[in-house]
Amino acid sequence: MPNLTKLNEFDYTNKTVLLRVDINSPIDKHTKIIVNENRIIKSIPTIKKLLDSGAKLAIIAHQGDTLDYQNLIPLHEHAKKLSFHSGYTINYVDDVAGPEAQKKIKSLQSGEAILLGNLRYLSEEISTFENSVKLKPQEMLDTYLVRGLAPLVDYYVNDAFAAAHRNSPSMVAFPELKPTAAGELLYNEVATLEKVMHKPVRPSVFILGGAKISDAFGMMEKVLADGSVDNILTCGVTGEIMLKAAGFQLGRKKEEYLNDKQLNVFVSDSKKYLKKYREKIHIPLDLAFSVHGERKEILIEDLPAEHMYKDIGSLTIEKYKSIISKAQTVFVNGPPGVYEELEFEKGTRAIWEYIASAKGFSVMGGGDTVAAAIKFKNDEAIDYICTAGGAMVQYLSGKKLPLIQALEKASKQYNST
Repeated sequence: MPNLTKLNEFDYTNKTVLLRVDINSPIDKHTKIIVNENRIIKSIPTIKKLLDSGAKLAIIAHQGDTLDYQNLIPLHEHAKKLSFHSGYTINYVDDVAGPEAQKKIKSLQSGEAILLGNLRYLSEEISTFENSVKLKPQEMLDTYLVRGLAPLVDYYVNDAFAAAHRNSPSMVAFPELKPTAAGELLYNEVATLEKVMHKPVRPSVFILGGAKISDAFGMMEKVLADGSVDNILTCGVTGEIMLKAAGFQLGRKKEEYLNDKQLNVFVSDSKKYLKKYREKIHIPLDLAFSVHGERKEILIEDLPAEHMYKDIGSLTIEKYKSIISKAQTVFVNGPPGVYEELEFEKGTRAIWEYIASAKGFSVMGGGDTVAAAIKFKNDEAIDYICTAGGAMVQYLSGKKLPLIQALEKASKQYNST
């Protein structure tokens, strides 16, 4: 477990606290209304604890980015939902770190809170700036955000594990200047992933699917090499790449798709993993496709065929069910099929139901993974749903996350009281 200062290690009574949360939420593209409150709800325990302790609370958060500009909106609705779920009035000011934001922070009384404007209004907080400029935390101390807010606060708390892979001022600069603690959500996220990685109850099963297979392959290499997983159930595009690595030809349509998405680069790694860990890696036995809107299935022995496979077949579902039923730890990232389409929801629905009813400790993470669980009403039966996607994947891949490094450094630098 990383050396993180816990939330309760400081006395926040009548102190001004800057809290970074990740309440970046799915937005209806037409109405611009929040359609999923999961991250907002998960941020509430830390907010309540700080306000209950008498803190003067300034909250910073982002919504959208240059890569999803349609979601770059003000945080008015976020403040209302935070108020509703916390039982405290969370006021909102549509200013990030300028004169109005500073004025509101200075006027805070013990037990009061303000949500500041969308961080992504600032160029220094957007992903393109991070990727192009590549500042170190010490170099971020001169940024507009830090110059505007740091002089006004006594403590910094970060509860935004979902953004832990981001190297931005709101994430890693304030720990250079202020006593810093990890929020309850962040601490729980890290502790849960540590359990999955390093101390899983056996047998441990990873289910890796979806279309963003770079995530799966980053995790696969780490957990296989560390011996922290007993079975990896591959599905989605990850399963198809594994089939190619095992010598199966998928057919022209699927091959064109894999080439267009530049996913064949993972075939060589797949061959290496299959050669070294074949007893732990399970590949699909059959695949599903559609003909005139009707679901059909094909055995892998009958490949290649000219179809776009979008789900695992019935034999694979039954095989994976048997493995899941015996598991004591189950981690899931990526759905088995294109669950949004009726004829291809079978695999995801069935596997999610098996996970929900299994006796083992279950963990899910990633946007599509969680969205599918919510769609099929399995989310409440999952033991832990991680709010993170990219940060979770990088953590499980053994990569150092900028936020975790910043929190560990701050833990050494400042003495808790």
